[in-house]
Amino acid sequence: MHPAPSVIIFTVLSGAGFGYLAFLGLGFATTGWPAFWQFALAFAMAAGGLISSIFHLGNPQRGLLAFTQWRTSWLSREGWAAVTTLLVMALFAIAAIFFGRVLLPLGIIGAAMSVATVFVTSMIYAQMKTVPRWNSPLTPAYFIACALTAGALLSGSWALSIPLLVALGLLQAVCWLTGDGRFAKRGHDMNSATGLSGRVRLFESPHSGSNYLLREFGFQVARRHAAKLRLIGIGLIAVLPAIVLLFGRHPALFGLAFALHLAGAFVSRWLFFAEARHVVQLYYGRQAA
Repeated sequence: MHPAPSVIIFTVLSGAGFGYLAFLGLGFATTGWPAFWQFALAFAMAAGGLISSIFHLGNPQRGLLAFTQWRTSWLSREGWAAVTTLLVMALFAIAAIFFGRVLLPLGIIGAAMSVATVFVTSMIYAQMKTVPRWNSPLTPAYFIACALTAGALLSGSWALSIPLLVALGLLQAVCWLTGDGRFAKRGHDMNSATGLSGRVRLFESPHSGSNYLLREFGFQVARRHAAKLRLIGIGLIAVLPAIVLLFGRHPALFGLAFALHLAGAFVSRWLFFAEARHVVQLYYGRQAA
């Protein structure tokens, strides 16, 4: 799949933002002006990520129409979940900043909604049977683990950050290892793509030039490059941040750990899209690997 920068920014930043909002709602928020900066960062990442996704639409002016398809579209449900969650957490933030009160019951509701929003975002990809690498319960687990890990680091919770980093590193490795052979295990090949029996092979390309299908679903990354990026990604997203936190609990260390984690999340999310194979590639003679 084509790793569009707008979608990578959307999924990484919005996930981190909602993960941070979840921790703030669970009691990690302060009051007064310190709380203002906490919520400003969380809302900036969550809303900024959502806004960046608009640039991936073919016609951004029609983005609001996506809200009308909530019965059948996970993308539409994600929009409603995000907006509703931001409104609930805005009320929680107002109480903490201007009235010095942490409304924990409201915060717990907002935290649950924040995690649910990340889950709905992940289902945009996990429900796609045409992309076997994504079509797995591991996809929602991966999205939620990334979000909660970012939230724990931004909240300065050493006790939660270390186990979440370890869990995320292991989960990321499992996602890669199990995802590599999922396309072939589904039994997709030229026969299933065309509905023909016998030995089916491509006579010539269906198109003489580039098209939308090739641009969006025909992206390929060399295995040797993917292997290097995986090492870099898992090192940045989990290993190095955990090592940094072993040196202490100073805010600067948490800032460095989060910066490393965020860089790793971008590498990991780029691979999430770049390594995914859509079954439409079979029409172009690319057999399952």
